[in-house]
Amino acid sequence: MSPPPPLVVVLLLLVTTALARCLLVEAYQYNASSGPLVTAVIVFGDSIVDPGNNNGLPTLIKANHPPYGKDFINHQPTGRYSNGLIPTDLIAQGLGVKQLLPGYVGVDLSPEDILTGVSFASGATGFDPLTPVVVSVISLEQQLLYFDEYRRRLVDIAGEEETEKIIGGALFVVCAGTDDVANTYFTTPFRSVAYDIPSYVELLVSGAEAFLRNVSARGASKVGFVGMPPVGCVPSQRTLGGGPGRDCEPERNRAAQLYNARAQEMIAGLNAEPGFPTLVVFLDIYRILDDLMERGDRYGFTETTRGCCGTGTIEVTGLCDSRFVSVCDHVDHYVFFDSYHPTERAYRIIVNDIFDNYIQDLL
Repeated sequence: MSPPPPLVVVLLLLVTTALARCLLVEAYQYNASSGPLVTAVIVFGDSIVDPGNNNGLPTLIKANHPPYGKDFINHQPTGRYSNGLIPTDLIAQGLGVKQLLPGYVGVDLSPEDILTGVSFASGATGFDPLTPVVVSVISLEQQLLYFDEYRRRLVDIAGEEETEKIIGGALFVVCAGTDDVANTYFTTPFRSVAYDIPSYVELLVSGAEAFLRNVSARGASKVGFVGMPPVGCVPSQRTLGGGPGRDCEPERNRAAQLYNARAQEMIAGLNAEPGFPTLVVFLDIYRILDDLMERGDRYGFTETTRGCCGTGTIEVTGLCDSRFVSVCDHVDHYVFFDSYHPTERAYRIIVNDIFDNYIQDLL
């Protein structure tokens, strides 16, 4: 039997590779018969993973009004900064934990909610202690205090021994830093006068390390640490720093790249530290988001530099409000919903990339 032509071999390899990638993602999708792959999902961070903790705060940084949630259940704006689900909902679904990961602040949580995890995240917070103060949101330190309160509630429901098992078997996710660069450093004068980009990155990485040590001390065995995206290519940052052509702003991207490199070095140091009981895995989202923005047509996106809300150039949180602006007709064609946050469809691609490349290390 003669061997197949070279072109056929190449095509077979491409199909096999694509199928393998699909199977890898599907392998971690919810399977009711096998049960959840982790005990709970517990999240700290900013607006990317905030399901509504800012709703009751005296801040302008909120997403509890239309058009946010236009494609959510019953078209309900919950405080999620997107048209629908956010990454932590999709991660919780993919691991078979639950369909939606709720917030903690001001939420009437059921015992099942508490047993399977919550998000303490607050839109516009960061590792720089000044960042949450500027916009009156929940600091990461306060999020840790909320976790301590949550743990006490968990003990009341399940007892101390079971609580230790739940926390030890949970996936922890930490997602912050972007607001420090985009807002505190480049938009306000408070830090840029005293720090150049490398020294400000060191401030953030130092804060991130201290935070990870605090999370570890609270019993986390595995933490997914989300890196920064290409900050300079986000629609609002193109508008603010990209000139008349709204190009990607290189200094913001340089800060993000330097931060990601230093964060990975810091994480490698923690993982190699004798006696450090927690595995921390760096989740690179720069690469996939850069691909979505630079080669969006490959994914079926036709608009990669503007958001779906209003003009798509600057509208976010309070400026993205259905009382004052319209929304695009085909949200699935857009990488971004507002000028800062991706659409649910883009989030799904990002989370699939995380499942493809990192989740196996966190199970």
